[in-house]
This record gives sequence, C-alpha cells and structure tokens, in this order.
Amino acid sequence: MVITRFAPSPTGYLHIGGLRTALYSYLWSKKNSGDFLLRIEDTDLKRNSKEAADAIENAFAWTGLSHDEKPIYQSTRFDIYKSYIKRLLDEDKAYKCYMSKEELDELRESQRSQKIRPHYDGRYRDFEGEPPSGVEPVIRIKAPIEGEISFDDGIKGEVHFNVKDMLDDFIIARSDGTPTYNFVVAIDDALMKITDVIRGDDHLSNTPKQIVIYEALGIKIPKFYHVPMILNNQGKKLSKRDGALDVMEYKKEGYLPEALLNFLVRLGWSHKDQEIFSIDEMIEFFNPSDINKSASAYNEEKLLWINAQYIKKLSSSRLIEELRFFDLDIKNHPKKDELIDSLRERAKTLKELAKMIRAIVNEPIDYDEKAYKKFIKGDALENLEAFKQALLVHKECKSASEFEALAKKFLEDKGLKLKDLAQPLRIAMVGSAVSPSVFEVLNVIGYNNVIARIGKLLNYKGKNDE
Repeated sequence: MVITRFAPSPTGYLHIGGLRTALYSYLWSKKNSGDFLLRIEDTDLKRNSKEAADAIENAFAWTGLSHDEKPIYQSTRFDIYKSYIKRLLDEDKAYKCYMSKEELDELRESQRSQKIRPHYDGRYRDFEGEPPSGVEPVIRIKAPIEGEISFDDGIKGEVHFNVKDMLDDFIIARSDGTPTYNFVVAIDDALMKITDVIRGDDHLSNTPKQIVIYEALGIKIPKFYHVPMILNNQGKKLSKRDGALDVMEYKKEGYLPEALLNFLVRLGWSHKDQEIFSIDEMIEFFNPSDINKSASAYNEEKLLWINAQYIKKLSSSRLIEELRFFDLDIKNHPKKDELIDSLRERAKTLKELAKMIRAIVNEPIDYDEKAYKKFIKGDALENLEAFKQALLVHKECKSASEFEALAKKFLEDKGLKLKDLAQPLRIAMVGSAVSPSVFEVLNVIGYNNVIARIGKLLNYKGKNDE
C-alpha cells in the first residue's frame, strides 16, 4: 500500500508549485489504492498564520484533492518529538552542545578565512566536562563523520552525498527545546507510515539529514521522488508575475479546478500525445518515475487553452453554478441553455464568459465609440427603424431561426446585405460590434427586449453623436 503526504508550512499562500506536488502525491496514492495525507508543518510559531492554514484547506476543497484523514498539525505534537529526542540522547546518538553564538560566529569566520566550508566542528560531540554556565544547550545528532549517504531517487536515479562535503552534527532541537524542521519531518513521515515522499527538488539537500535521523532511530527510509521546479520562460524561478499565484487567485481569474490540475499534471509529465485528462485518467496513467528530470516552463497560453476546452465540454448546469462566483446568476433565465451554448466556444475563462453573458442579458448603458462611428452611419439608423417595424408587424419571434428568417426577408425586400443590418443590430443589442451569431443573441434577449433595445439606440443622443 502506498501512503503519500503533502506537507506545507502555513506561512503564506499555497502556490501552484505546491499544488502540483500535492497532485502528484494524490495521484500516486490513489493509483495504488493507498492514502493521501495532509500535514501542516507549523512548528515555526512566530511565522505561522491561521489564515494561511485555512487557505491551504480551501485550495484542497476547491480542487477536489481530498485527503484521507484530518490534517495533522505539527504544533500539537511537541511531546512526541521530545520523546524521540530523549531517546536519541539516552542511546548516545545525540548530545547537548553548549557552544555559544559568539563561539559559533568565531568558528565560521575562521573557516571562511581558510576557505573551508562553514560547519560545526564537533567540539561537544564526546564532551564529558563541566557544562559552561549561562548557556542553554542545543541538541545535535551524531552524524556520520566520513563516507557517503546515497539513495535511489525515483526521478533522479542514484544520488550520492559525500559526508565531508555537506554534513556536520546538525541541530535537531533548539536551545528553547523546539525541534528543527528536518527532525520533525523524519519523525512524522515515520509515524504516519509514509511510503513515498514526492516533493520539490529544492528539498534534495534535506534528504541526507533526514536519512541520518531515520537510521539513528532504526526507521525504514521511504522512497523519494524529487520533482524539478517550475520555471518561467526565461528559465528562472517562477514569480507572481509569471503565474506563481495563490491557488485561489486562479479561481478568481476564472479557471476551472479540473483545468488547473490538468495543466499542472502536464508540467513535467506526459502520457503519449494526450493533452486533456480526467482525474480518473490521471490516476490510471500517472507514475512519478515518468516525471521529467529537467525543469518545466510555465505557459499561460497553454493553461488558457486547456481551460477553454473544459468550458466547451462542461454541462450548462455546472457552468451556471460556477458563474455564481462572479456574481452572475442566470439559473432562472428562460434562455439560459441557449445563452451558455452561444458563448462557451468563445470564452477562455469563466470570468470572460460572465462578462460576455452580462453584455447580452443586461441592456447596454452606453455604446462602444469606435463601433458606433464605424457602423452607425449612412442609412444604418433608418434600416434599424425599418427592421423594428418589421418585427412589430411579425408580432413575435420565438427562436433564432425565426429571427433569421425574418431578417432575410427584410433584407431581400430592401435590397440590403446582411452586413448592413447585422453590425448596427449588434451594437443595439450589446453595445459593441462583437457578439456570437446576431440571431442567437436576439433569441436570448427575447422579442420584446429586442424591440426596446433598438428603440434605445434610435433615441441615443450621447457623445457618439457630438
């Protein structure tokens, strides 16, 4: 059974790099009928934010990446960590270090002047003397002094670390008794029975330290998969400007959660030439060993394209429900399905779709100046008045095809072309020369409102006429 976890720190929002890691972990556990767990790493009590923790939960709820148990908060587990620190002290696998800050600064300065990697020199490793007064000790683990620490990474292959190049007796508990990051990660992964750790490769340097802790406690080491980062188009770390936003900002911008997940799963992983994946297909095909070894580039155009594909395929009822987030409720509109279907092919985001719908269902307050000057000239207003009269004579049009048939007869009788009527009619209906099929728009607006909007334009005496 595969058990994975996602372990964010509640010191800021959940960004898309974190969401991709969570998605990969979720997919791998579900593919293997396992559990996906959420752990909030909130031991940094000064920087923790309740709002950030809530935002993480909200992002999970919105994307549908449900975790299998209640979230574990590390801040509630200090007694557990202390018991393991005591065990390591009792077994002589860790020790108290009384080195003062001044001594440590002096050591580092000396090492820098000799061009030696700054590191703790182990002076209290086997200390048996009288502890200096006035110094609250930290707890350091007895790390290997020489040799290699190696492990098989599911993405990178065999990874080797030379102990002398990167390890010393690192701190596992601070002088105030609070445990350090690498210590609590190893303890909790073990107690949560995590079998597979999927995380960003910015954590790669933490792995040998965690392996030291695993081995000191005789705990089975999980399988590691270190995922390359998401970069911008210039090959640099993703910034807010490039797309490293709060996950919930994507909701505000009109992206569907399944489209965002589809986009993220493809940032570093692929299955043949397939681009669009349901969550079930992701689970079926995903394997973290297939993740690319190189970093992926964020591509906003690709995200917009994927989102547009989902908008085209989603049911009208689901889209109508999603649009409520944008303060648009059309569930009781008599032509709601026709309205959605006439616009879904044009919209890349729900935000765009909401704007397009408002342009149709809400009578225009003003008219686009450029469109007005371009199309409301010559006989345009006269033709609109004549078409309005034709509508009144016809009594009623109940479908787009009826509006179209009436317009064709009108144009034939007047010796006009469609362009002579369509653009002025669009401006009357939506305030601009851009809309879906003008006859679909007329159908959605409805016979009486069409007549009223034509009348409003005919009576318009705004800045466009000055």
